[in-house]
Amino acid sequence: MRSSSMTVIGGWVGRQTGRALLCVFAGTILLALSARVEIPFWPVPFTMQTFVVLALGLVYGPMLGAATVLTYLGQGLLGLPVFAAGGGPAYLAGPTGGYLIGMVPAAWIAGQLALRGWVRHPVSAVLAAGLANAAVYVVGVGWLAAWMGSLEQAIAAGLLPFLPGAAMKIAGAGLVGWAMTRLARRG
Repeated sequence: MRSSSMTVIGGWVGRQTGRALLCVFAGTILLALSARVEIPFWPVPFTMQTFVVLALGLVYGPMLGAATVLTYLGQGLLGLPVFAAGGGPAYLAGPTGGYLIGMVPAAWIAGQLALRGWVRHPVSAVLAAGLANAAVYVVGVGWLAAWMGSLEQAIAAGLLPFLPGAAMKIAGAGLVGWAMTRLARRG
């Protein structure tokens, strides 16, 4: 026979697990939808995925944010058409693979900074999103350089054209993280 304290703990764990799974599911849907909001560039498209990744990290925290992005990548790896132009292992091996993989540490970094209080003020929340976004570019440009054969070409094609849009996505994600934190504190 279970004690009442074990029942309470078991119920709490079940609710927390259910909530986490629901958050992961909702996050992967947001990521898949954000991949469809795209401005075609070559060799890497401009999408809203990084905005969603950064916001998820700031709001969900490091573990749940990174787990959501890993689940999303797993869906794409299995062939579900969740990326900007499809899915499957070949997609991840292509020029955008590094950017997609870089979203995992980006979500984790954003979440770590949120845990450290960076989302309490709008300016620091935007800075947290910017620092986290750097992981996407470090991994993505590095991957693209190996794919293209030149770091200079990768920077010219996979970083510089994206900086103005990235600044807007970083600002937006930081402000979403800050606003969600304020709402959570009030509620």
